[in-house]
Amino acid sequence: MLPNSVTSKGLVFVVALVFCLLFFYNAIEDKRGESAFAFNITRNVVRLEQIHSPLLKSLLKTGSSSSSSNGGVGRVRVSSNRSVAVDYKNSSSTTTTTTALLYYSSSSSTVSSTSSVEAATVEAGNATDGVVVCSENPPNLGTSVKVSKYPVPSIYQLEHRFSWLQPGGHWAPDDCKVLKRVALIVPFRCRAEHLLLFLQHMHPFLRKQQIDYTIFIVEQDGSGPFNRASLMNVGFKEALKIAPFDCFIFHDIDLLPEDERNLYTCPEYPRHMSVAIDSFQYKLPYTTIFGGVSAITREHFELLNGFSNSFWGWGGEDDDMANRLKHHNLFISRYPIAIARYTMLTHKKEKPNPNRYETLKTGKIKYDSDGLSNLQYEVKKMKRNLLYTWLLVEIGPRS
Repeated sequence: MLPNSVTSKGLVFVVALVFCLLFFYNAIEDKRGESAFAFNITRNVVRLEQIHSPLLKSLLKTGSSSSSSNGGVGRVRVSSNRSVAVDYKNSSSTTTTTTALLYYSSSSSTVSSTSSVEAATVEAGNATDGVVVCSENPPNLGTSVKVSKYPVPSIYQLEHRFSWLQPGGHWAPDDCKVLKRVALIVPFRCRAEHLLLFLQHMHPFLRKQQIDYTIFIVEQDGSGPFNRASLMNVGFKEALKIAPFDCFIFHDIDLLPEDERNLYTCPEYPRHMSVAIDSFQYKLPYTTIFGGVSAITREHFELLNGFSNSFWGWGGEDDDMANRLKHHNLFISRYPIAIARYTMLTHKKEKPNPNRYETLKTGKIKYDSDGLSNLQYEVKKMKRNLLYTWLLVEIGPRS
């Protein structure tokens, strides 16, 4: 019979061996879990104590840029209980979901968390407990898109072709959630063919970019001098009566983008989008230009007091806007020339406003009094067609 001391030592050895085996087993399982994910939400995505705002944007950027060696893709989902989940889809068509219970408060831009992280594997496409957040860099965008000028389609052909639109010229992805709403404001008068070509080109273009958008055609009533800037101010105000848009694209009807990577969204600073136009040999005319197509957030447009209402006839209002941006220390951002390319539809040249330079000079003292703050107009008609929201407005009086 063995002494008690030998028995005790043997028992201690067995217990120690069991703990060692359990430790190595857990370590192996943890390693498997890490290899199944392109990112670890609790370690690499965010440090909870450093989050200020907004959480969803941070997670989205991390998820969309992450991938594994087998070509997997990460996506972020927001569940109904406001928890944030990260889906990782690998080449075997399965989705591994890590749900970190991070709760985002949009009002305070703060985050609280629980310590639990759940993992489960579900078949791809079967997850119904949350909404997929659309990527800021949509997949499958080409480097160029065909611009078709002939033949000019009819309105009925376009309505049949784009039956997937919602009334008012609105569309949003149904398989993911866009965090920012976009309004395209198009000043218009006497350009029927251009309107049809514009709609034919822009709807599929914007849809492919997975944008939650609505197109507003703002037509000036009467035969007096055209006031493009005031029409854009009207479009801004009337659009906000329909939905809380976050981003506004002010768009000439005769410019059609040539590259799908030219995203119709609003960055941190106002973006001049129509950098390279075919009629200008795809060169930027001058560095402070802000005409043609431009993107501005709602907050910045209100800060700038919109466009000046003092420019009647062709020219001047875009340069005044560039001056307003400089006055408020807002930088004009641009995509590279290789991306921000546009085709201009042919049309008769408008007669320049002979007083535009004088108006530009005096405009520097009227930024706060000339714009959204003194806009006067009357909406004569408003209709939500399938292809666009139409506003017929009377601008006045002339200042």
